[in-house]
Amino acid sequence: MVITARALNRKTLHRQLLLEREPVGVAEAVRRVVGLQAQHPGSPYVALWNRIAGFEPADLDEALGAFELVRSTLMRLTLHLVRAEDYRAFREGMEPTLRGSRLHDPRFTKAGFTAADADALLPGLLEYAASARTGAELREHIEKVRGGPVEAVVWRMVRQYAPLWHAPTGPPWSFGTAQAFVTAAEPPVLRDPEASAAGLAVLVRRYLEGFGPASVPDMAQFTTAPRGLVRAAVQTLEGELERLQGPDGTVLYDLPGAPRADGDLSVPPRLLAMWDSVLLAYADRSRVIPPEYRRHVIRVNGDTLPTLLVDGYVAGVWRPVGGGIEVSAFHPLSPADWEAVGVEAASLGRLLAARDPHVYRRYDHWWVKGLPAAESRVLPC
Repeated sequence: MVITARALNRKTLHRQLLLEREPVGVAEAVRRVVGLQAQHPGSPYVALWNRIAGFEPADLDEALGAFELVRSTLMRLTLHLVRAEDYRAFREGMEPTLRGSRLHDPRFTKAGFTAADADALLPGLLEYAASARTGAELREHIEKVRGGPVEAVVWRMVRQYAPLWHAPTGPPWSFGTAQAFVTAAEPPVLRDPEASAAGLAVLVRRYLEGFGPASVPDMAQFTTAPRGLVRAAVQTLEGELERLQGPDGTVLYDLPGAPRADGDLSVPPRLLAMWDSVLLAYADRSRVIPPEYRRHVIRVNGDTLPTLLVDGYVAGVWRPVGGGIEVSAFHPLSPADWEAVGVEAASLGRLLAARDPHVYRRYDHWWVKGLPAAESRVLPC
């Protein structure tokens, strides 16, 4: 079966709850989209506002406070928000990638640490973090064990590798610049190839539920796992998967009976959060981002700007400014499109006003440097 590019776009939006907002709870929404990228603590709130009918930020606060949803370094070596019950399998699946990138980083070894040093530290560190500890306390613990100061890079690499959850530190977005950590409730098995392979198979299957149909390179892009390990996970799942053909002949995999939205479906506009996973989950980003816009949306340092979707594809970027939401369209929009975007902007403005009206202010420099907007409007909130 051959799937058109437009049909792939619609299937993706459907599974990512972006065709229409659905009346589901925050934990169920996160389960369905697999996880939410969460470098910026406000982004999961904006992401769920895009996906849940009647989204209440307090519901996410509560789920985070109860560790029903947890924030930790996972896919693509970045902070993600996932369900606590998914964390162990996902973390085991990411073990080879996290271990290689964090404990064998030249900066780590140059600072006088080895992977063996980190392995020796971990049991005591995790025991100490059984109750939430500040970052400063955990770094002091490492220094006490080591008998002297450790460089910042060592602490950063250890905390990103260790199975630690970020503990909420307060408003406006549950996590702030003052970080705290707690040991995962069900710590993953580390340095076990069989556990890692099983975890990656779980993660790949869940990825296909939330992002399929997709290719092996897509799966590798989403996870940052080596393609060889991803292919092995696909082979493990082979009997459970359906093979399809993408518009360019690429082999795609999916789950039999998975929902596949019609390519002719109309799609409402959306104002996506920074680093929204739908923009980053594929090797072929043209599923959602027109190739001519990619470099304007995904910047050279990896910053992925808050984007405007029109008809299911990136059509511009947005940012909060005094008086409303500034929307910069990369191509002319119709009056009907601007009207619909205005409704979204008013709703988003109300969400932000109660928390942080200028949520992404630190990234305004990308606008100062210039973006190729065909038209920009400040839409009132």
